[in-house]
Amino acid sequence: MLPRGRPRALGAAALLLLLLLVGFFLFGRDLECERRERGWRAEGPGFLPYPLTPHVPPDGRLRGSASLDGELTWDHNRSACVPLRSLQPKCELLHVAIVCAGYNSSRDVITLVKSMLFYRKNPLHLHLVTDDVARNILETLFHTWMVPAVRSQVSWIPNTHYSGLYGLLKLVLPDALPPDLARVIVLDTDITFASDIAELWAFFAHFSDKQMIGLVENQSNWYLGNLWKNHRPWPALGRGFNTGAVLSLGGHDTLSPSAGVILLRLDRLREAGWEQMWKVTAQRLLLTLSTTSLADQDIFNAVIKEHPGLVLLLPCIWNVQLSDHTLAEHCYSEASDLKVIHWNSPKKLRVKNKHVQFFRNLYLTFLEYDGNLLRRELFGCPSQPPPRAEQPWSSSFSPQLQQALAQLDEEDACFEFQQQWLTVHRVHLTFLPLDLLPSEAHDVTLVAQLSMDRLQMLEALCSHWPGPMSLALYLTDAETQQFLRFVEASMVLSARSNVAYHVVYREGPLYPVNHLRNVALAQALTSYVFLSDIDFLPAYSLYGYLRASIKQLDLGSQRKVALVVPAFESPHYRLSFPTSKAELLALLDAGSLYTFRYDVWPRGHAPTDYARWREARAPYRVQWAANYEPYVVVPRECPRYDSRFVGFGWNKVAHIVELDAQEYEFLVLPEAFTIHMPHAPSLDISRFRSSPAYRDCLQALKDEFHQDLSRRYGAAALKYLTALQQSRSSA
Repeated sequence: MLPRGRPRALGAAALLLLLLLVGFFLFGRDLECERRERGWRAEGPGFLPYPLTPHVPPDGRLRGSASLDGELTWDHNRSACVPLRSLQPKCELLHVAIVCAGYNSSRDVITLVKSMLFYRKNPLHLHLVTDDVARNILETLFHTWMVPAVRSQVSWIPNTHYSGLYGLLKLVLPDALPPDLARVIVLDTDITFASDIAELWAFFAHFSDKQMIGLVENQSNWYLGNLWKNHRPWPALGRGFNTGAVLSLGGHDTLSPSAGVILLRLDRLREAGWEQMWKVTAQRLLLTLSTTSLADQDIFNAVIKEHPGLVLLLPCIWNVQLSDHTLAEHCYSEASDLKVIHWNSPKKLRVKNKHVQFFRNLYLTFLEYDGNLLRRELFGCPSQPPPRAEQPWSSSFSPQLQQALAQLDEEDACFEFQQQWLTVHRVHLTFLPLDLLPSEAHDVTLVAQLSMDRLQMLEALCSHWPGPMSLALYLTDAETQQFLRFVEASMVLSARSNVAYHVVYREGPLYPVNHLRNVALAQALTSYVFLSDIDFLPAYSLYGYLRASIKQLDLGSQRKVALVVPAFESPHYRLSFPTSKAELLALLDAGSLYTFRYDVWPRGHAPTDYARWREARAPYRVQWAANYEPYVVVPRECPRYDSRFVGFGWNKVAHIVELDAQEYEFLVLPEAFTIHMPHAPSLDISRFRSSPAYRDCLQALKDEFHQDLSRRYGAAALKYLTALQQSRSSA
């Protein structure tokens, strides 16, 4: 029998031994890493402590641990002792260049940036090489995203000199980017980060004095020249290096002009005469090869073949290339973690790969991730104020906005209204490709806004209105993908190229209806706009009739006219839609149609004078009255909606007041009509009907609006306040 206390002593000894083993495992490992790091540093800046790329023998069979330069192990893919991140200054500004052209590429860049922002711990400066289409889209996106510690200046690179040569733009980046920029990471839009980009930036510290370019080995057999008979690729060093994505050509995978992942020492490239170097090489090879199959990738590889000392090989985990015939599995199957996934296949998420579901889930995580959550500060990194000539966006919220938000009282009954008005919504203009024909002087764009619960009304609207439309959609990041699939699956919507969809990302409890209208209105490209709502179907002939009426009435830029389109409603979900005014009057007399909101809000459309409209043969003028809110056709330069009005109530009324205050005359068109289709009530109208506090906040907004009218229009605004008071007393 053990003496008393012996079990406790043995237990304590066992616990101490366990702690020593754990400490040895943790700290001993760190000491070993530190010892290796000292040895690596002694080797010089060009030395990397691990093999960088796997090598596939000519027979195509991988043998575990081969490399371009000899038999080396694959421990480089395990990051336990890689010291790169720890050597990185905490708040160093990282420069990233992205080539982005067109509508679809603009969508792809958002997912890339989300993945980058999710892991990043350093401030970023984005240099975007764009065409005119992508510039307008991305400039607005980053303006409204307002991500802290992303430099307020996004460098828009003019492309006039290299117009049409986006496949070669990465070759000219040393000249296209700012001359004082020494280092940059070049990325393609079809990659997804799974790690902090600062770890990639840290490889610049391992460039030798002669190295200027950092690349990952190509993970296919393209440059080995044995993919098919008479396959003649451009010269490359071994398997070559990847700067591109995959396209399908004649049943074979080839590479297209995309950046992949490239590290460029721009200062050294300029000093070495990079432009002359690649041009001489390309011109000589084009004498025998006639064309490049892979754009800049062919030229990069040809130059590296002649000057192998230019390149630093990066670990394969920094550009895992997914295509139907990729050899990437031999990289990631040995890796403990992956850093960058490159969807370099025309099939993208449908690429043939037995592990594609894993990679697809990673991509979808960022595709549908709420970008608002990435507006997070980098604590410990000082804010970098934008230069005087720049707008204070992206680097942080503007001081004025911060002050206004700080002054809000969360206990105020109208806090939600005030907060919603001050919210800066991310805006992605022209979410889908747009191809508008040159507009005529009298052309009209239908302007409307909608949320996910009204998406089903788009097809019917497109059937009724063949002209251009500008629509603002209030969606979450996940809902944008549902919307995209909805359009692609619809024969009606996918056939239309003159409908501009602008996504305003959802944030806040109330529907920012007038902000949405303003986004859609600002993007209309025709001289006139029809300000409608998504739940109204215009007469089949309305588009042509409006154009003819504008021309006939000779509405020039000097004449302020709002053409009123009479509004009706149907209580039935199924309606034999009238094709003429005569058919509409028959339905009206039969009780199948009614004047809009005749029973709950008659004053909203009473000034249109429906009795007179029944007999009218020519446009007639009507006077403004309190609470009037018709649907109108106005010049594109008309006053914008007051964005303070959120949720339900008075949002259109305030706009019509503004039109009248600016002396617009209201002309009712005798053959025009639009019909409201029934649907379930929105959340905001339900709150308006059930909550006295909601209605009190709306009344406060009305009072504030009239005060602003008085300040801007003086005594002329008195009639609006008087009319409002009279309407209250008669209600």
